[in-house]
Formats: sequence, structure tokens, C-alpha cells
Amino acid sequence: MKEWWNKMKGKRRMRRNGRDTYTFTDFIFDLLFYIPELILLPFRMIYWFVRGIGKVLDSIFDII
Repeated sequence: MKEWWNKMKGKRRMRRNGRDTYTFTDFIFDLLFYIPELILLPFRMIYWFVRGIGKVLDSIFDII
């Protein structure tokens, strides 16, 4: 019984150690998450830029 237990424990350790690898499915999921972000980033930057200019102009008109 002890031999069987040690053999199974060794197999579990090997399976557990293999989980830290970066697989092809991990790559696909990362790609699916990053593509929309990269597409929307320029529009967000334009929005932040226009909003920042608007706040600066608003503060200038508050001074006048």
C-alpha cells in the first residue's frame, strides 16, 4: 500500500508542477483581452486630451 501511495503522490507532484507553464490557450485568452484594449486606447487618449483642454479652458474663464 505504501508503494502505491508514494507513486500516486509523485504523480500529483508532477501534475502540480506543470501548471505554472504558459500554454497556448493562455496566449489565446490574453490576446482576446488585449485586442479590444489596444483598439480603444487611442480613442480614450483623445477623450482625455479633449477633456483636459476643456478643464484648462474652464479654469481660465473662471479667472476672467
